[in-house]
Amino acid sequence: MFHHFHPYEPFINTNTKKIIVGTLPPPRFCTKEYKVNDVDFCYGSQDGLLWKSLDVIFNLKLTYKNTKEEIEKRKGFLISQKIGVCDIVNTCKREKIDASDIGMSDVELRDILGYLKKFKTIETIIFTGGNSKNGPEYFLRQILKKEKIEFKQLSNEIPKIHSFFFDNRNIQTISLTSPSNAANRFIGSNSFYKEQKKKNPNYTTFDFRVEQYRKVFLDD
Repeated sequence: MFHHFHPYEPFINTNTKKIIVGTLPPPRFCTKEYKVNDVDFCYGSQDGLLWKSLDVIFNLKLTYKNTKEEIEKRKGFLISQKIGVCDIVNTCKREKIDASDIGMSDVELRDILGYLKKFKTIETIIFTGGNSKNGPEYFLRQILKKEKIEFKQLSNEIPKIHSFFFDNRNIQTISLTSPSNAANRFIGSNSFYKEQKKKNPNYTTFDFRVEQYRKVFLDD
């Protein structure tokens, strides 16, 4: 069994309004066996599309190499936009060493409600995926159910929006289409994507994500 742990502490500041919540970075970020274009920071996998999407949306001019400068550039962006990162899984075990959520067992969660209580400026949770088993929304639902906190659906359209009342305030959640390339098959079956692809054969799954992420991250 591979012991998969989260190599990064939550990145949250006293003025953070939105937090990005996923599960765990790929196992190689634990063992520090990075790929050539990985960046040693949250969502730094060269295969992931979160930072590549944000790069397009905010014209960040990021470079995909593992340097202190690139790490600081990403941190500076998050601080300036009042965005934090607080993935929900602390550790898990895996029989197969990969990054799939479904392959996690003996999962130990972070105290996500504790962070919401500590950082009272947080208004929105942005999930990097939907409610599939072992996804971040799936785990939050379990936590809220245990605490008898109602999870209300506000919008069933993609990205789906929910809210819950905690610590004397309403917290909104938004479930993004995953920045992992594994979600491309799901995007390909989406009716909106099919319509756009028919209009423009050059329309890609990356374009689909950028359009969706732009609405979420530029929404004040």
